[in-house]
Amino acid sequence: MSHYLAKVIWKRGEQDFAGNRYSRAHVWEFDGGARVPASSSPDVVPVPMSVEANVDPEEAFVASLSSCHMLFFLYLAAKQGFIIDEYVDDAVGTMEKNAEGAMAMTRVRLRPSIVYSGGRTPSREELEELHHRAHGLCFIANSVKSEVTTEII
Repeated sequence: MSHYLAKVIWKRGEQDFAGNRYSRAHVWEFDGGARVPASSSPDVVPVPMSVEANVDPEEAFVASLSSCHMLFFLYLAAKQGFIIDEYVDDAVGTMEKNAEGAMAMTRVRLRPSIVYSGGRTPSREELEELHHRAHGLCFIANSVKSEVTTEII
């Protein structure tokens, strides 16, 4: 069993909390020392109460799935002798009402673009299998109800 820590820090200061006119800006701190400026999504809470430049939980959810998938994909590709020079995923999450009528991230589409070197690139079938196996190993994908798909380009 492993434990992962994240500290979320928000402070009101002099803001009008009772009037719902307070900033949703906050900070995420991680045990390795990283500090990430965070906020509610401007799609949920309008600017200026949200900070558009900060990471919101919905973006972090999509990034977490993408990152986990990529890390397992790289691991599996290396084991099979493929050399990857670059992996860029323009992942997209879809927020909508789920079957129960609650707003939820119902789908996440991973759209990785991968650059290989070394003279060996996977066939379409090998690529599909690598993505399938990476998805099955991804701790985050195994932890959520959202549909997660990978578009092979």
